[in-house]
Amino acid sequence: MAGSDRLSQLKAFDDTKAGVKGLVDAGITAVPPIFHHPPDPHATTAPAGAVTIPVVDLAYDDKASLVAQVRAAAESVGFFQVVNHGVPGELLAETLASVRRFHEAPAEARRPYYNRDLPARRVRYQSNFDLFQSPAANWRDTLFLELPAVAEEIPPPCRAAVPEYARRARELGRRLLGLLSKALDLDAGYLEKDVGCLDGGEGVVLTCHYYPPCPEPEKTLGTTRHSDPSFLTVVLQDGVGGLQVLVGGSSWVDVPPLPGALVVNVGDLLQLVSNDRFRSVEHRVVTMSPAAGARVSVACFFRPTGDAVSTRTYGPIGTTSPRYRSVTAAEFLGYYKDKGLDGRSALGHFSLQL
Repeated sequence: MAGSDRLSQLKAFDDTKAGVKGLVDAGITAVPPIFHHPPDPHATTAPAGAVTIPVVDLAYDDKASLVAQVRAAAESVGFFQVVNHGVPGELLAETLASVRRFHEAPAEARRPYYNRDLPARRVRYQSNFDLFQSPAANWRDTLFLELPAVAEEIPPPCRAAVPEYARRARELGRRLLGLLSKALDLDAGYLEKDVGCLDGGEGVVLTCHYYPPCPEPEKTLGTTRHSDPSFLTVVLQDGVGGLQVLVGGSSWVDVPPLPGALVVNVGDLLQLVSNDRFRSVEHRVVTMSPAAGARVSVACFFRPTGDAVSTRTYGPIGTTSPRYRSVTAAEFLGYYKDKGLDGRSALGHFSLQL
């Protein structure tokens, strides 16, 4: 597609302020060219004996064994699921239901929240944060929330469950950072307090994704392969499936929906401060056919908020051979957003390795 044609199609899509859901509601039967992705060169299924995504029971009594399990997952796959995490199942279900209610409301109800021009807004709805930067658009709409926020800023369907889920997820994130600190042979509070992974108060960043069913799932992706610009990410996913992790840089492995579980993954900033000991692994979301229905997920990103985004620097800890230069969260996030989801890790930009 010629560049001018693509730009005009992107603008036309964005101007609807109805997202991918608007395309589906309009009854399209073919995926528009702006969403076409090239074939992925990696195997879509892992070979026999490949690593599976670990499941960690946080109620396990043997604390040393619990730390060992988290360490093994963070150093190898970079992903694991947690059960007995302390977030009530009813709250998980209502959070997913409330996000679905927002995204499946009439376009007229969603449009007031649609915003691409004011990134400082704490609550905004849009389709593809990198719509005009990425090589191909993703089959996904997102409600972005930086909490706490004024209740009136949050869409009515999400005002009750989502902030409460964010609060409980933050408690879980603090506990996970404690386990990861111990996994680095440090005091339990090191990553949170000494490194400053949660600097900026009680803030938390949520992306509430909606992946509409797709008429031609083989032509596009729900989310392009990427790693996360966070220290840690906790994901609540529904039972539809589609989340995959690139294991060993060679094959995609499913992260199967597990009732009541939450998915945890190492982010780029944690790989940076751990000096590559923990791995921020690329992952993606594949699209689903109309028969599978829409997929809903809520990703909670643990990274600095407020003034700490631009004032605190982060670099490799406890090493005389750093592999990365120190960086502020603002610089890292700025580079990540400018390049978009283009299939390249942002970490390479900050590497000291020749």
